[in-house]
Amino acid sequence: MPRRRSPSPSSSTAPRNRTPQPVRVRRRTFRDFVKAFLAFVALAVLLVGVPVALAMTAGWPFPETFEPMEWLKQDISVSTFLSILTFVVWLAWAQFTACVLVEMKAALSGVGVPGRVPGAGPSQLLARQLVAALLLVGATAASFTPSLAQLGQTYDDNQRPTVAAAQQTPGLFAQQQEQAAGAAAAVAEQASHTEATPAAKKQGDTKFYRIQPPEGRHHDSLWEIAERHLGDGRRYKEIFELNKDRAQPDGSRLSEASLIRPGWIMEMPGDARGGDLVEMPDDAPEVSPEVRRQISDYARTGDGAHEQGGDQAQGSGGEGSGGGTAHVDLPQQRPAPGTGHADLQRPAPDQVATPAQDSSSFGLPEALLTAPLLAAGLLGALGHRRRQALWQSAFAGIGGRRGMEPPTPTGDALDVQDALLVGADPEGVRLLDRSLRGLAASLAAESRPLPTVYAAWMSNGDLHLQLAQPSGKPPSPWQLGQDQTFWMLARADAETYEDVDTAAPYSGLVSLGTMDDSRLLLNLESVPGIVSLSGREEDRAAVFASVAAELATNGWSDRMTITLVGFGEDLTALAPSRLRHLDGIEALIETMEAETRQRRGALGAAGHDSVLTGRTGPAQHTRWAPHLVLLAAEPSPEDAMTLAELAADASRLGIGYLVGTGSGDLPGAAWEMKITGEGRLLAPLLGLELDAQLLPAAERRAVVELFTDADPEHGPDGPGTTPPFLVDISEQGRPAVYARLVGPYEIIGLETPDGERSALLHEALALLLLHREGVHPRVLSSALWPRGVTDDVREALLDRLRDWLGTDPDGTPRLRTDDAGRLTLAKSVVSDLDVLRSLYHEATQGKGVDSRAVRGRLLTDALVLVRGPLLADRPEGRYRWLTHEIVDAQLPLLVADTGLALAEFHMEKNRAEKAIEALNAALRTAPSDERLWNELLRATHALDDPERLTALASDLMTRSGARGLPPRTEALLDELLPTWRDAVAAAG
Repeated sequence: MPRRRSPSPSSSTAPRNRTPQPVRVRRRTFRDFVKAFLAFVALAVLLVGVPVALAMTAGWPFPETFEPMEWLKQDISVSTFLSILTFVVWLAWAQFTACVLVEMKAALSGVGVPGRVPGAGPSQLLARQLVAALLLVGATAASFTPSLAQLGQTYDDNQRPTVAAAQQTPGLFAQQQEQAAGAAAAVAEQASHTEATPAAKKQGDTKFYRIQPPEGRHHDSLWEIAERHLGDGRRYKEIFELNKDRAQPDGSRLSEASLIRPGWIMEMPGDARGGDLVEMPDDAPEVSPEVRRQISDYARTGDGAHEQGGDQAQGSGGEGSGGGTAHVDLPQQRPAPGTGHADLQRPAPDQVATPAQDSSSFGLPEALLTAPLLAAGLLGALGHRRRQALWQSAFAGIGGRRGMEPPTPTGDALDVQDALLVGADPEGVRLLDRSLRGLAASLAAESRPLPTVYAAWMSNGDLHLQLAQPSGKPPSPWQLGQDQTFWMLARADAETYEDVDTAAPYSGLVSLGTMDDSRLLLNLESVPGIVSLSGREEDRAAVFASVAAELATNGWSDRMTITLVGFGEDLTALAPSRLRHLDGIEALIETMEAETRQRRGALGAAGHDSVLTGRTGPAQHTRWAPHLVLLAAEPSPEDAMTLAELAADASRLGIGYLVGTGSGDLPGAAWEMKITGEGRLLAPLLGLELDAQLLPAAERRAVVELFTDADPEHGPDGPGTTPPFLVDISEQGRPAVYARLVGPYEIIGLETPDGERSALLHEALALLLLHREGVHPRVLSSALWPRGVTDDVREALLDRLRDWLGTDPDGTPRLRTDDAGRLTLAKSVVSDLDVLRSLYHEATQGKGVDSRAVRGRLLTDALVLVRGPLLADRPEGRYRWLTHEIVDAQLPLLVADTGLALAEFHMEKNRAEKAIEALNAALRTAPSDERLWNELLRATHALDDPERLTALASDLMTRSGARGLPPRTEALLDELLPTWRDAVAAAG
């Protein structure tokens, strides 16, 4: 299918957004009225004149009797052809009428993309243009394109987003764009109040503004009030601070910067100007006595608030015009007055110091410290990659890599790994995943479709979903938020959810940044159009890298495809199954045109109106995986228009587009954002001003290095197999402090610390023993206190740990700090895991290579150390940091390698019973290692005892359960005991 091309830039009439400029005022001209009149006449002729003319000349299309067999027997004549032609014209009229109704509904409701009438094509386009022209002179045309304004803000039930959003989502064709822009300008003209001020007020006089009732579809907003009367819309924060939480005439209070109501009074900064301001205490004869009384009463409520709010406004006033930081409260549950419920309270920022709030970052990358969901995803994916490499080394027989140790990161990669350990919030990811899947399962049980979710806000553990439109009462334990378009789930209720077998409903959610104490996740999959990102190239690249990395590794999604264009070829190492890189825009457009057609056809064949209906209910097995496109290279005007056409129906198909632009001027952009050099993500027309989540170039390279180093195929020779810490296993190397970690936790050589602090000190020592390369102080504190701790508490613990471990005979402390500031243990502090690694290394790569007797003794000593799994008796609720470690995969492999080596040692002398004893000892710690079972079968077969071999085969079948025996084990049994199946069946 040939791609549509837009007109050249010089001739294009598409409106251009220039965030954060307000909508330009445009007066309606005589030409607009002429267009509207002609559109009305055309619609009247087509909708009324055509059927009347047909009825009078050709009659109604339906026959007087229904006798199909008689029709077939009649002769074909000219009247027959005329009847068929008349019926076709009636069908065309009905289709056009349906198109007009669909377009009128979309224009009047202002919600969603107009539905598609099957087979309409040009008819629907004509209907859209006529309806737009008819509504051009009124405010309704502003809703011709879906208004998605005020994302992250709140409204009363009777309020709607500002009309400025009408210019934000231009239509697919130039004429529609011109009409939507003209309608937006016309409504903005209605909103502007241009009465001349009688006389200039002196600086510092108290002024008030009364919120005006809505005109058409326009509602007053603090941004527009600040734009009109303060000269800068960004100064809306000053108005908000002056009036926050003050009682209004109707008894309610201003708590959200976007939640204002007609009739409310706003105290204004002293330099406010404009004809619709009221200056007090002077009487204003043009204001009614009732309004003057309301203003006077309101002024008295501000005595205390004005002193505080005025200082804040004064302090921010200079910044307001210069790009200061806006203070906007975020979505939170606010029950209606009189319900008897208290508002949700947030802890003060200074009550708990989270890891990211410590006074010093110790040189760790702040970008990852303040991105808990991204860090958790990367950390989980990195751990999975390292475990995969270990098992691949053991079972795939990669030469020279059996029992390999993962490479120890250095430099920037080590700092990034520490930042991931400190910043990660795996519990938050787990709760988010369970909450979303639980919601999908509850809706499916009630036979209700999934609502379209534009964004999610995470605030102090609570989850707020912002819906595209009201979707009724949410299923328990979800509650309605501050209005019908917010569903809210408290953290305590989220913790009651368990894992459910349902598809991830909102895989396209990705973190953009934080505002105050809330984190915004935008659902890229649901955006009805393109999301554009402007700013400097390096700043945009940091946002794109963060979005790509989180989408590729997050824990709340299933299958998905993320296409990267213009950046990120190196990022594919993070998740090769999800991330793919394309060379250019041409390849992208070709790919997306084909996929868009394919998805439309698949949805139609399945009978779904969107991919969301395919993710719940009987069809959820199809999953309808999202496809998210991240295009960092700015497209040409023609390519941008083609992408806009593809994106117009993308949200229904599960496709999302994030496109970068250097100019901030992208045709077809539904939502526009800008990243500043200070790391602020701005979208004023959406009501957003965030601290952006970024992954700068240096951190991105370090993250990629961690993943590529964990790849077992990385490098020609692979990572080294030498343990990071070798113990002197001779008699002279007896340690001063010996900790037994393999099995129950025991410490030899130290006095038991105080009962209240014993568990914390033991856990800290275990972490240090498992990381002989050193542990960053912040990694230690985040592991012991996942919910945060203050600096003084952390330092107090380290002092106690130093005192407990003591010093070596030469006076050197056993807990030290290296040149990089990391905590390390002296060589005199040893664990049994260190000894186990050293014994196996010495037996297979040291003295045991040349001496069979030494090898047997070392392997036997190593296997004696194994008393069970790592930290077998650890208390519940502690040692959660072990989920980030791969030692739980390393230890079973190490024990299995030791058992296999010792069994081989005994089989060389035909000591099968000794080999079986060694293998059984290893199986107690590594019961699922297939290599141990195979060697156990060979050793048992060497005893020449078929009954014992049959019993072992039966035991293996029982352990395997419904999965059955692994193919290699089954093939080995067929070789060793061909009749094993019949023997096992008879024994069972």
